[in-house]
Amino acid sequence: MAKTATAYKEKMKELSVLSLICSCFYPETRKLVCEFEGMDQLLLCFSFGSNMEVKPINKRASGQAFEVILKPLSPVSDVAHSLPSPPKRDISLDDIQKKLEAAEDRRRSQEAHVLRALAEKREHERDVLLKAMEENSNFSKMAEEKLQLKMDQIKENRDAHMAAMMERLQEKERHADGVRRNKELREEVTA
Repeated sequence: MAKTATAYKEKMKELSVLSLICSCFYPETRKLVCEFEGMDQLLLCFSFGSNMEVKPINKRASGQAFEVILKPLSPVSDVAHSLPSPPKRDISLDDIQKKLEAAEDRRRSQEAHVLRALAEKREHERDVLLKAMEENSNFSKMAEEKLQLKMDQIKENRDAHMAAMMERLQEKERHADGVRRNKELREEVTA
């Protein structure tokens, strides 16, 4: 069954090419009817090519074989299928003038639409620029305030550190004076 389906697909590709070749000989468009015997009596219709009948021939060792039979043209299809051209209208000067005015109005409308779009775009760009400048200014102010707070904290820490060092130095001085006095007193007592 798989071989038959594969053969069917291959032959359908070949039928498309055959239909294209036949359409060169028979330029008018007709319905292509392909009748397959076997494979549950498939009836396939395509909207291009000419009438033809496809019959399978006995299976061969190399695959499936088909016979393509072109059906004769029906008398109905001999009639030329040309579409009549639409009737020409007489165009007056007023009609031409109205069309020109309508075209001018469309052009003005399109131009106004483009100008409105450009104005909106410029307005949006201006808003974005102002917002960016405001955010930049706010960021600068916040950064400056943070820096000032940090500098004040550093100054307070340095002053506190210096005061602590001076206190320790004075404490050492007092201790050294006390040790010197004790030493002098011992020397006076021992002497």
